Amino acid sequence: MRTLVIGDVHGGLKGLKQALDRASVQNKDTLIFLGDYVDGWSESAETISYLNNLSSNNECIFIRGNHDALCHQYLANNEKSSLWVQQGGQSSIDSYSNVDKNEIESHISFFENLQDFYIDSKNNLFIHAGFQNLRGPTFEHYATAAYWDRTLWELALALDKKLKPDHPFYPTRLKLFEQIYIGHTPVTRIGKTTPYQAANVWNIDTGAAFKGPVTIMDINTQDYWQSDPVWTLYPSEKGRNQP
Repeated sequence: MRTLVIGDVHGGLKGLKQALDRASVQNKDTLIFLGDYVDGWSESAETISYLNNLSSNNECIFIRGNHDALCHQYLANNEKSSLWVQQGGQSSIDSYSNVDKNEIESHISFFENLQDFYIDSKNNLFIHAGFQNLRGPTFEHYATAAYWDRTLWELALALDKKLKPDHPFYPTRLKLFEQIYIGHTPVTRIGKTTPYQAANVWNIDTGAAFKGPVTIMDINTQDYWQSDPVWTLYPSEKGRNQP
């Protein structure tokens, strides 16, 4: 049995299916999704329906991303900020325009049941964005840090290959867990398109919302599988890329 972690999808269902197929995912595999299932490509609603069905046959752990929280607010309360609409939300609004009420209710339930983070039996943390409290995400004053924070990744990048864990100045946050798996901030920002490890933080967001692929990684072997760049699977769309 493998434990597979999956990075941001952003409505790119074709990319997700391609990556799952290339990873030869089996029912006995545990799938940990790091969030941001929606907002970007045209299949946000279809992605949530697919994940709902996938979880009926596979052991799936679904983490909450910031875009998922925003889409949930729209579906449940018709809340839509102009910033969310501009940053991929319009694609989700369009995707849900022809979805029936019962299906929408099942999606609202999906979003409500997302986890802010998950810690496995080996003390590995899976979280969409990060955390700020020195005692860990359980002690955060504001739970939203789990899916909005960027300081953890910034800290890991600044530290990358410079200090060892036994150094007196090594950050307390990074000592709390064996490995930390995140999405949220695409590694394309540092010129990468594959999973990147900085300190003990693995970033699995390979930029599917923009010009990168959807990525799946085996946390035990660090083997990974990727879709084609998602934009090539939706050639008539712009995703979250600027015009």
